Amino acid sequence: MPVALMIFLFGKPTLVSFLVGLFIALIGEAIRIWGVGYAGVTTRKDCVDAPFLVTGGPFAIVRNPLYIGNAITGLGFVIMAAGAAGIVLNVTFLILWALCYFGVYGIIIPHEEEFLVQTFGEPYKEYCSKVNRLFPNFKKYPNPQGSFDPNAIIQAESRTLVQFAIFAVLMGLKILPAGILVGKLFFS
Repeated sequence: MPVALMIFLFGKPTLVSFLVGLFIALIGEAIRIWGVGYAGVTTRKDCVDAPFLVTGGPFAIVRNPLYIGNAITGLGFVIMAAGAAGIVLNVTFLILWALCYFGVYGIIIPHEEEFLVQTFGEPYKEYCSKVNRLFPNFKKYPNPQGSFDPNAIIQAESRTLVQFAIFAVLMGLKILPAGILVGKLFFS
C-alpha cells in the first residue's frame, strides 16, 4: 500500500500512459483471476494452506501465476502513473515496485515451497522439476490436476477487484481537468 499511495500521490498519468498501464494491469489481474479460479480461496488465508496440489490451468505453465499477475498489475499501475512524472520519479516508481515485489515474494515463495514439499513430497518435487517458479514454460505440465471454480473468484478476489477499480478510477481522475485542478491544489 505505501508504494501504491506514493504512485498515486506523485504519479502524473497522461491519457496514453493511463490506457497502456490500464491494459497491462488488466492482463495481470486476468492472470491472477485465472490462478485464483484454480487455487481457490486458500489464496486469501493468512497462513500457508493447500488442500491439494494444484497443477492445472495456469499452474501447468508456471508455479506462481498469482505472483506473476501481481507483478504485471503493479507494473501496469507504474506505467499508468509514469506519463508526465519525469525520469527521476519514473525510475523511483520502478525501483520501489521491484523492491516491493522481490522483497515480499523473495520471502513468501520459499516459505510456501517448503510447506508444499512437506505436505505433498515427491509429487510436488516432480511438479517443480517440470514447471518453473516464475518464468512460464508453455510446454504444459503433463499431469494437470484441479479445475476452475468461478465461485472462488467471487469469494477470494472481490476485495482485490474493488481496490483495482478504485485505484484505476483515481488515476483516471488525475488526467481529467478536474483531476488536474485537484492535483495542483494538493500536490503542487
